[in-house]
Amino acid sequence: MKQTISFVIRYVPRPLLQRVSPLVMKFFAWKNKGKGVECPICHSEFKQFLPYGRQARENALCPTCLSLERHRLMWLFLKEKTNFFTDKLRVLHIAPEHCFLELFEALPNLDYVTADLESPLAKVKMDVHDIPFPENSFDVIFCNHVLEHVESDLKACSEFNRVLKPSGWGVIQSPIYDLEKTLEDPTVTAPAEREKLFGQRDHVRKYGKDYAARLRESGLAIEENRFVESLPEEQIIKYALPPNEIVFVCRKGN
Repeated sequence: MKQTISFVIRYVPRPLLQRVSPLVMKFFAWKNKGKGVECPICHSEFKQFLPYGRQARENALCPTCLSLERHRLMWLFLKEKTNFFTDKLRVLHIAPEHCFLELFEALPNLDYVTADLESPLAKVKMDVHDIPFPENSFDVIFCNHVLEHVESDLKACSEFNRVLKPSGWGVIQSPIYDLEKTLEDPTVTAPAEREKLFGQRDHVRKYGKDYAARLRESGLAIEENRFVESLPEEQIIKYALPPNEIVFVCRKGN
């Protein structure tokens, strides 16, 4: 199964994958029912989660809602550390994840706007380099695992800063590698070379430990929140959370 999942992720176009995955996963949700792990988002229980990733990680993908480790951590963070589920908020969700989409749309306290350049899940077709909303439009912005794909991450972040309200906040996650400095080379355009250098065929950079400092250059204020370290070990195991994941919380800056 690991090899099959790795092949599908690498070569099937993401918009097609987003459309067909929920149907295919119904079989695996039935097959994997059990009491080993639980998804805090959809509350489904399984013997274990499915493997996922180009180098497939064990116990990663919830076959019911398609959440990954980082999504389950973000859900808990939003519930325990933010006003997301209680206050009246206008939310911009870029490249919305399947596991969140219907739940967020159903929340009566949210004015929920989904946007992306290609995703069939998004309602607004939008380039993050040129967000078609006026200044101070949103209370919350989510942009997860997007910035490693875009031409200018700093231009995108300056747009987030522009459209955030003064009291606004957001979560901006990207894969972070054990590098002191982010690696990028705009002359590398061939998919195979990008995969070799940046880890994926459609990535244009590989973020290092300077991720937060780099994004602050856009004007955004970035907080590195180590929420997962406050959770008990049994909860990390039960929900299959990423034990070292930092939640990058942004706020409107200069």
